[in-house]
Amino acid sequence: MKTRDKLAAVLFLLFVFECASATPVHAVKNVMLTGVPDYPWYAGCFGTAGGNLAGFWDRHGFPALYTGPTGGGLAPLNSGGANAGIRSMWASRAGFDGRPQNRPGHIDDYWLFYDDDFSYSYESAAVDPYRTAGRAEHLPDCIGDFMGASQNKWSDLNGECDGNIDAFAFAFWDLTGAKRTNFVALATNGEVIRDIPSGLRDWTRFRGYEAEVASQLTDFNPQVKPGNGFSFKDLRAEIDSGYPVLIVLQRFGEFARTLPGMARANPSVHAMVAFGYYDDEEGTQLVRYKSSWGGSGDNTLRRWGADAWESGLPVRGMITFRPLPKITQIRKAGRNSLTIKWEGPATEMLDMELGEARPLHRYVVERSSTIDGTNFLAVSASTPNRETTVTNLTGVSGFLRVRLVLPAAEFN
Repeated sequence: MKTRDKLAAVLFLLFVFECASATPVHAVKNVMLTGVPDYPWYAGCFGTAGGNLAGFWDRHGFPALYTGPTGGGLAPLNSGGANAGIRSMWASRAGFDGRPQNRPGHIDDYWLFYDDDFSYSYESAAVDPYRTAGRAEHLPDCIGDFMGASQNKWSDLNGECDGNIDAFAFAFWDLTGAKRTNFVALATNGEVIRDIPSGLRDWTRFRGYEAEVASQLTDFNPQVKPGNGFSFKDLRAEIDSGYPVLIVLQRFGEFARTLPGMARANPSVHAMVAFGYYDDEEGTQLVRYKSSWGGSGDNTLRRWGADAWESGLPVRGMITFRPLPKITQIRKAGRNSLTIKWEGPATEMLDMELGEARPLHRYVVERSSTIDGTNFLAVSASTPNRETTVTNLTGVSGFLRVRLVLPAAEFN
């Protein structure tokens, strides 16, 4: 048997992606992640904020999140003019962005009416159109679908309200301020209740990837027990690790309101995306965000704390979203060598003080003779690319993994 055939017979491959510690690794105080879309509001702030988040990741390592005709399949940075079709990513519609005219989508099934960008049934509590028309509900295929946005069929949402009225969605928080990771809410009959965090994760799976999603009330929320809650330090850790964060705004203590047709409708809420921060020695702690109304640019900041941020609403909680890398190709690259390709985070951080940008995510291939992961050793240099060739794969059989890392030594 030839050497390369022996290699193929005895080499087992284990691909494991691990995020390094999210502890800030450098002294930069004024930073932002680059290339975050700024889409104007369309069919709800949670869908729009989710679109900004998903568009960012489509541009930074996960190209299958959007594959429609707009922008040649690459999520654009804005949704104006020829880019309007990107809005189908969070609110699909018959005849929109390549969808067949006879195939109802999110807008058709859940909005009472949506004539154009100036005339729509915002906050309507009316029965959803698919029910009044007597047709089957379409299978979920956009972010708003998976979040449960505008779907008027949910009751007793965490004991707070019923929902969801047109343009609104809900998040199930741990009311003690503890962190919830990959949480799925169930109704008393065992039915899954769609909400914002689980919807982001399920939509990501629908697009062919996995993700880790967590929700947590802020540390300044009056409901939160002392020592609990999402802190500014936690925000810094996410941004420093290259991950934008979803911001949920809601008045403290206001959990429902009465609207025509619904006694306990969703309260006033808003959603935005944090993608940077400013932190100085005097204790100034500012969050940089996209407003979800479009045109907010890169320099909209608010102080971390209980004051109102937008529309008179303070921040109730934060939702973190980490899409996970995925192997896309493994092939022989010559004698005793393999080329490995993957899709995964590839973000860049801009130091606003220095005017310098650097890539954050790097990868390294490691090898071990056992599968328990106790003695993996690097067999490649770390790289910001999502492809590498491993050579000299000779000798005993073993296991390979590709690990996502943030090499602190390179950033100090």
